[in-house]
Amino acid sequence: MHNQIAPIPCRPWMLNGLSERLIVSHYENEYGAAVRALNAIRDEIGNLDFTTATGRQVRSLKQEELACMASVALHELYFANLGGDGKFVPAVADALTRDFGAVDAWRSEFLAAARALRGVAGWVVLNYARRDRRLYVQMSTGHAQSLVDAVPILVLDMHEHAYHIDFGANATAYVDAFMRNIDWGVVADRLAAATGDRPSSQLAAAGDAPAISVKDLSAGTDAAAIARLGLPSVSIEEFSAARAKSERVQVIDVRPRHYYSRNIDMMRGAVWRDPGRVDEWSKELSADRPVFVYCAYGFHVGCSVTAQLQERGLDAKYIRGGLSAWYAAGGARELNAREPEALDL
Repeated sequence: MHNQIAPIPCRPWMLNGLSERLIVSHYENEYGAAVRALNAIRDEIGNLDFTTATGRQVRSLKQEELACMASVALHELYFANLGGDGKFVPAVADALTRDFGAVDAWRSEFLAAARALRGVAGWVVLNYARRDRRLYVQMSTGHAQSLVDAVPILVLDMHEHAYHIDFGANATAYVDAFMRNIDWGVVADRLAAATGDRPSSQLAAAGDAPAISVKDLSAGTDAAAIARLGLPSVSIEEFSAARAKSERVQVIDVRPRHYYSRNIDMMRGAVWRDPGRVDEWSKELSADRPVFVYCAYGFHVGCSVTAQLQERGLDAKYIRGGLSAWYAAGGARELNAREPEALDL
């Protein structure tokens, strides 16, 4: 079974002290490579004749599969626990106090583990051990080194690729920035799901969350709120399959003008259109052909345009994860045809 690319869950442009360029490079290049490697290994395993395979072949493939599975999972957890304000929520603070004596004692241990990985690379993980029913700070220099029967609650990537673009060799400054951006609500949900105290927010009924409308979409709208809108969407893999099946699909790049202008490439075969001028260019689209819309990361811009196209009777869907997820999946790209100012719309 192939692993799908997960859309980036945090909003990369809104982090405090971690640049959008750093987060997007990490997501597209490192996480994307891990997913692609895992899928390639699973293809090899699927084609392997286990009745004739040597022990060395089986051992190598299964070890590589385990390492890639762990890398994919840890990266997804890492990106998902970013995007907060770094302020503890009571449920987590109480658990840390119970298991470490005080929140400050936990913080000291967690930061010491991060410092120990400077120049070595690895992961620092706050794990909930179901066997012991408590939290532990653990560190690993490999993707697949983890406590058996433990649930990762908070994940910090200490590989150089996680910080060098912004911080060079200054890993301490990176860790400080990471701590300022932890979404402790996400951490609390993971802890609750692990202990069974209450449902995780990802599993809670949509009715428990405040309702929003398309008109409420903004740069501050998170992925969970967007999902509750129920707009038609496709994963990167579903989009790729639809495109391979038919050349009649219409692919529209609706990244804001300033995003499009400062980037040299786009999805191969797409056309850029200004998300603020849907009324003008939507008339160009064919009503009997599906329309796939993408923005940079699959948040408010692409969703808003998709809703407007739907209102005009078009079979429009937004691509979850946007262009960044396409690149993470290894999707083809091409140079922007021309500057947006030159487009006569």
